[in-house]
Amino acid sequence: MSAPVVPKKNPPGEEPTPQRLPAGGQRGGGPSWPGPGMPAERSMSFGPSARRLLGRLRPYRLPLIGVIALTVLGVGLNVVGPRVLGHATNLIFAGVLGRQLEPGTTTEAAAAAARAAGNDSFADIITRMGVVPGAGIDSSALARVLLLALALYVAASLLIWGQGWLLTGIVQRTVHRLREDVAAKLNRLPLPYFDRQPRGELLSRVTNDIDNISVSLQQTLSQLLTALLTVVGVLAMMFWISPLLALIALVAVPLSVLVTQQIAKRSQPRFVAQWTHTAELNGQIEEAFTGHELVKVFGRQRAVQTSFAAKNEELFQASFGAQFISGIIMPAMMFIGNLSYVAIAVVGGLRVASGTMTLGDVQAFIQYSRQFTQPLTQLAAMTNLLQSGVASAERVFAVLDAEEQAPEPTSPAHLTAPRGRVAFEHVSFRYNPDEPLIEDLSLVAEPGQTVAIVGPTGAGKTTLVNLVLRFYELNAGRITLDGVDITGLRRDDLRGRIGMVLQDTWLFTGTIRENIAYGRPDATEEEILTAARATFVDRFVRSLPDGYDTVIDEEGSNISAGERQLITIARAFLAEPSLLILDEATSSVDTRTEVLLQRAMAALRSDRTSFVIAHRLSTIRDADLILMMVDGRIVEQGTHDELIAADGPYAGLHRSQFTQGQPTESEPISAP
Repeated sequence: MSAPVVPKKNPPGEEPTPQRLPAGGQRGGGPSWPGPGMPAERSMSFGPSARRLLGRLRPYRLPLIGVIALTVLGVGLNVVGPRVLGHATNLIFAGVLGRQLEPGTTTEAAAAAARAAGNDSFADIITRMGVVPGAGIDSSALARVLLLALALYVAASLLIWGQGWLLTGIVQRTVHRLREDVAAKLNRLPLPYFDRQPRGELLSRVTNDIDNISVSLQQTLSQLLTALLTVVGVLAMMFWISPLLALIALVAVPLSVLVTQQIAKRSQPRFVAQWTHTAELNGQIEEAFTGHELVKVFGRQRAVQTSFAAKNEELFQASFGAQFISGIIMPAMMFIGNLSYVAIAVVGGLRVASGTMTLGDVQAFIQYSRQFTQPLTQLAAMTNLLQSGVASAERVFAVLDAEEQAPEPTSPAHLTAPRGRVAFEHVSFRYNPDEPLIEDLSLVAEPGQTVAIVGPTGAGKTTLVNLVLRFYELNAGRITLDGVDITGLRRDDLRGRIGMVLQDTWLFTGTIRENIAYGRPDATEEEILTAARATFVDRFVRSLPDGYDTVIDEEGSNISAGERQLITIARAFLAEPSLLILDEATSSVDTRTEVLLQRAMAALRSDRTSFVIAHRLSTIRDADLILMMVDGRIVEQGTHDELIAADGPYAGLHRSQFTQGQPTESEPISAP
């Protein structure tokens, strides 16, 4: 049988956090977790988190090498393109100038005539560009150059497309593995971790944050690699064409880095706060919808709306601050790029006029200057997306780094012929180190016995059975099952021998048949029907239009609370465990059904050890052993008749239930 669902109970002496809705409150007896108004957790530094996130790409080294190779080739072809187009410009310009010169002369003669006329700059232009007097534009050469440029750009686009396709696969597989790691981690975390975590906040880490990581990696890695290689390639071409203009363009780099660094430093904490507030808001929404009936019954709609509005405002302020501050980077980079562009255009124009550069070189350089500043602008624009993704990664890594439950034994013990003998030997346990709960408790449940555990709320009844299931680890002592220390058993093996019916029913979205067979998926149809008849599920299922194929929704709202309880009892019946735990299993059924269920559970308890947690003492009169617990201690034990005759705390509790009066100050429920 799969691990049972943990009862939703608060530890003794601990009340639910008042600001939170009951529907989304405590799970499983642990300490209460902070409400949504808690301060945001301190974030890790950007560098280590980013390196750790990129480190998850290591298993895909070969595809990444392919991505880099495709990017280098694609960027290389794109970088060569403006140089080729500059040559085309030179052909056009030389053809236009050639038509203005007297045909029949040579280039050298035309340049000499220009110098003789005192026009040295024009002479340098004619010589540098190889103008042929009287010749027009060389159409065939121009066509070849343009076709070459077209081929370069088409090939570059195909290579970049291939890089994007390959990188998409790498990123999605990485995120797929991250989701699997988180899911596996959640299964290895101890129950106290979930006691401290709001469900909506944890769900936000597993869903929203991982999705945000996927988007950030997908959009930043490709652009980041392309932009960096473009900067390197363009810079090399710029120095090749004109070192002077390249130095002018380089002035923008340190200025851009400084501006980006200063802005990023101020926006990163706000991105962390943004995702923290998002998770907290999700927690509030999840609670409000889960407990919407309770909200309406107690007229707390206004309080819920006020709380939502306050948290929504916090999220708005954090999101606005993060996006606005990081958004300043883009216009700042554009401003710096435009200044560089103006400087290059002015200096380049002067050098063309002086004949020291060709018009095609200046045109190519201006294109390169745009290509140089554009990736810098892209890198700056990616900063906010990258910071957002790293902030989400920090939150996911916090889950992956959480302390796990004690590891399984390397050489686990095995129960070959389980009988169901349970022994507590000097067991001590406390949820909080400074608050004792169970101290030096010893008891033995013999095979086949029905052990009832009673006592006031917060006495430690549910905690006792949670310890048997190893939902929590002991502080001292040990618990044995058929003489074997339960810490020597694998958890799945231990829990597979235990059936549990809780006061709070849990059903998943599926048919009634599937819910009954949850503990034994391989059960036959006849076995399912036998369990349903024995627990009176068959009686109401026959009245449903789809019978056992009726689909139960997520909340189980299409059947009554009592019917949900019957299905959980049928589930335990079908599992045939050697140890049975019933935690107020009849609390949601009517009196007539309770009588029938008592008979069903009597058959269910036969030949197996049973722990029955009960508040209604009428349900445990026939128990073989009744344990009266107060403040984590067993103050009385015996049969019903023996405890009544002893006239102790149990007898007082019995009188309070079966007489009109309530316990008085002279008749407290406490240790004798």
